[in-house]
Amino acid sequence: MSNKKRAVVIVMMLIMVVVVAAPVLAQDAPADNMQIVLEKVRADKKLLVAENMQLNEAEAKAFWPVYERYQDELFLLRMRSLKLIKDYADAYEKMTGDTAKKLLDEYMMIEKLGPKLRQAYLPKFRKVLSEVKTARYYQIENKIQAALMYELARNIPLMKAAE
Repeated sequence: MSNKKRAVVIVMMLIMVVVVAAPVLAQDAPADNMQIVLEKVRADKKLLVAENMQLNEAEAKAFWPVYERYQDELFLLRMRSLKLIKDYADAYEKMTGDTAKKLLDEYMMIEKLGPKLRQAYLPKFRKVLSEVKTARYYQIENKIQAALMYELARNIPLMKAAE
């Protein structure tokens, strides 16, 4: 399978986890099952990054620990997004102005934290990679994020208009 096809498959798996995870979280599915899925997605994403970064041995040794810490923090932010989706789904049929305000405020906070996290890790990645490879890594993350956001936007219905 070509790198491009493999990348598409991995991004689709990430999207599926995000799209499927919200209903699974709502059902209180066994944590073991969700943990297995999340670990598989993380491993597949790491493979995608590895294949596209073209790191030499010294770069890899320095890059992967920074990558893992970044992914841990990014995971927390994505879990916060999943909780927001779950909260939205729970309130969808009986949405009030107060609930809509709380959901929007949480969404805006999540939207602020993403760039802050990327900015906080930029000097860490620059320390272990060249500028070109740092930019390449941020491109990979941006493409994955864009695909996830598209899929979420496509699958989450608009809030019902007030009656």
